[in-house]
Amino acid sequence: MSANDLPHAARSGGAFPAHGDVEGDVAPDAGGVKPDVKEGPRESAFLRACRREPVPHTPVWFMRQAGRSLPEYHKVREGIPMLEACTIPEMVTEITLQPVRRHHVDAAVFYSDIVVPLKAIGVGLDIKPGVGPVVDEPIRTRADLDRLRALTPEDVPYVAEAIRQLTAELGATPLIGFAGAPFTLASYLVEGGPSRNHERTKALMYGDPGLWAELLDRLAVITAAFLKVQIEAGASAVQLFDSWAGALAPSDYRRSVLPASAKVFSAVAGYGVPRIHFGVGTGELLGLLGEAGADVVGVDWRVPLDEAARRVGPGKALQGNLDPAVLFAPEEAVQAKAAEVLDAAQGLGGHIFNLGHGVLPATDPDALTRLVEFVHERTRR
Repeated sequence: MSANDLPHAARSGGAFPAHGDVEGDVAPDAGGVKPDVKEGPRESAFLRACRREPVPHTPVWFMRQAGRSLPEYHKVREGIPMLEACTIPEMVTEITLQPVRRHHVDAAVFYSDIVVPLKAIGVGLDIKPGVGPVVDEPIRTRADLDRLRALTPEDVPYVAEAIRQLTAELGATPLIGFAGAPFTLASYLVEGGPSRNHERTKALMYGDPGLWAELLDRLAVITAAFLKVQIEAGASAVQLFDSWAGALAPSDYRRSVLPASAKVFSAVAGYGVPRIHFGVGTGELLGLLGEAGADVVGVDWRVPLDEAARRVGPGKALQGNLDPAVLFAPEEAVQAKAAEVLDAAQGLGGHIFNLGHGVLPATDPDALTRLVEFVHERTRR
């Protein structure tokens, strides 16, 4: 795609600077994003921490680091719907690189959305501002399953192209790919949009276990295919987001959800890239998240990392887990709470510093930059 093929808002005003250049809103010393390291991302602090190997400092990245907290993001995305933006490789590349330039995080995370693979296979949906994904025709019967066909690489060529561009620019900085977990995708499909109580989803899960299992199995195949596209294009790690799993009791998760998530992780195990599993409000499910096949378990802010380690068990790295709202407090308070997270992670044998959920839209970008600096300085070996 040439610049002339982009929507007007993306073409005007120099929305895409030369990669490595610094925009006016970016910290002036941010520089480029391509470290001069010949071995590539494999020996980065992030991937070493995922493998539970010694690191020069605790690596840091943030869920939703590429997005609404950055003024340069709003400049690039102006007038362009979210799902359209996800199909423009040049835009995805620029947005993914922005927080790496600005914050000096230890990993980039691919800019996309968990419903992209559903849209790519023909599911009628859109992301409505202030609401989230809204599905035109919810999936509620066996006949509806026929609308969930397999995903092929040809369905998402823009994903592979963006990742190829990104890995060329990032050099030794790892790129994290991601996808939505089968349960969370199923909830959107069954409810028709975001839900607080997941009434229809749970009614299907309890009332027709056979149909539920088939739905999740199909979504597991679609999700695995989406992750494979990202890995084969160059992603160094992948994260499975199960945003709504915290709505489930452990027994329901084990019986009705874990098999599908395990199928996703098993499908990409042969690539040898770290697999991260995260869900909000999943303190009671942490052991099961690891059991599904993850190498790294993400922890929200409600459970201290030392307690999370006991729940997850040995052999897993942990990721997290500062409360995103802490970043609205004075800098001294942010550092104190970050120090608590780091202290709780002492001796875990594998810790990636992150928030306990995504960056909130109104977060001051400078607070994130200072947090990265603080974690790096405090943990430098």
